[in-house]
Amino acid sequence: MVKRLLPFQGNYFNLDGDIRYHYLDEGQGEPVVMLHGNPSWSYYYRNLAQALCTTHRVIVPDHIGCGLSDKPDDSRYTYTLTNRVANLEQLLESLDIKEKITLVVHDWGGMIGMAYATKYPERIKKLVILNTGAFHLPTDKPLPLSLKICRDTSVGSFLIRAGNAFSFIASWVGCKMNPMPHALRCAYTAPYNSWKNRIATLRFVQDIPLAPSDPAYAEVSRVESKLSTLADKPMLICWGEKDFVFDRHFLKQWKQNFPNADVHTWRNGGHYILEDASDEVIPMVCDFIRKTPITE
Repeated sequence: MVKRLLPFQGNYFNLDGDIRYHYLDEGQGEPVVMLHGNPSWSYYYRNLAQALCTTHRVIVPDHIGCGLSDKPDDSRYTYTLTNRVANLEQLLESLDIKEKITLVVHDWGGMIGMAYATKYPERIKKLVILNTGAFHLPTDKPLPLSLKICRDTSVGSFLIRAGNAFSFIASWVGCKMNPMPHALRCAYTAPYNSWKNRIATLRFVQDIPLAPSDPAYAEVSRVESKLSTLADKPMLICWGEKDFVFDRHFLKQWKQNFPNADVHTWRNGGHYILEDASDEVIPMVCDFIRKTPITE
């Protein structure tokens, strides 16, 4: 059972249409909101959440269609970036989390989290960036062929929905220094165990905005134009350099937008850097979050 994989009880928030939005809510203190990407789920943050919940209130949602959240079909839910951001906003409002938020973001969680942060920069205290983006595909970075096939072809759609190809392959290639053992790969792919339950895995890929006609394009443009509103926030960047999507081109863009960020890279680290270099990254993130800024 997927729920048994998490070391926490978990909670549900009902969205419109009676869609259940699963989230972890552990500990007390200033809030740390951790946002996963595709094709992972809140499980990605289990060890970091355990380490931080002794001093902070840790909130870790599963995006709709992911993890332990409901996985509605397209008739009940529209799988777009704007809905993802609206869901996060509703959840945090319901929990009365409106100040001193530290955001920890990975993969699609970066776009979702930074969309929220640029709407409410006054609510954000710190930012932790883990192999992700919050801007359009860098001009010198082509969309990888594998993503293009998954995004734009019926063959790619079939492989994701019928064979769980996206989640399965990610579990094999996401860690480079410390490849996932079988049990860990199974934990990452567990929520996506049927055609029906793989809808979000596909819809996330299809929502990658490449042209102004794409649904997420305008929101990504807005976020990109507002990143400067977060320039004064302390930022920690932990980056695996062997990520075939969020590679040096994305890292370069982060460093240009946030030249004062504290940047740490792992030359042989993969996409799932929180797994691949957990012994180094988790203490580093905890120290950064717990450290009192000089301005306070």
